[in-house]
Amino acid sequence: MGGGGTGGRGGAVGSAGSALAAVDTLTVKGRAPKTGYARTEFGRAWADTDANGCGTRDDILKRDLGSVKFTGGTCKVSSGVLEKDPYTGGRIEYVRGRSKVDIDHLVALSDAWQKGAQQWKPAKRLAFANDPLNLVAAEASANRQKGDGDAATWLPANKAYRCAYVAGQVGVKKKYGVWVTAAEKEAMKKVLNGCPDEKLPTGGNPTEATVGRK
Repeated sequence: MGGGGTGGRGGAVGSAGSALAAVDTLTVKGRAPKTGYARTEFGRAWADTDANGCGTRDDILKRDLGSVKFTGGTCKVSSGVLEKDPYTGGRIEYVRGRSKVDIDHLVALSDAWQKGAQQWKPAKRLAFANDPLNLVAAEASANRQKGDGDAATWLPANKAYRCAYVAGQVGVKKKYGVWVTAAEKEAMKKVLNGCPDEKLPTGGNPTEATVGRK
């Protein structure tokens, strides 16, 4: 059976393929300076990295919203409903141009910049910023409250989502080789000790994505 056991020091031991087990595979280092960071270092915002003819923002809206309606085809999402916002647990109606829904990077771009992304090639940074594995539709004010915080400094108010949220961060950081601070690793384990069998999310775009021509 794949149930998580208990470690010798009182912490849970994640089962094979779990986010908890993956935490120990992440590199632990101090946070580097934010010097040189700009959103443009991660390429054009919401680029069509999967070459499906639609920008990444609309791809995520289509994935995460219900009752989706479009303007001019099947790319531009004009309205929809976020039935259960992952960060607050509330229901939010999305209307393009005056929405309370943001597309959040689970691992913030600035956080990644300070933990390895400064040394990446532009193609890898572009892939990171547009990878569905690292993106979620969420309530705007909660997203902005989070800023570029990591698991040590911010967690969703919706406690039911915290395991999935931290597991998502672990999955993204493992995929791209983003390191964690010692405090961040401790915070990740504290959350995941309560759900030792939470699966490590995988998939998303290739790390060296090709930008679509549109």
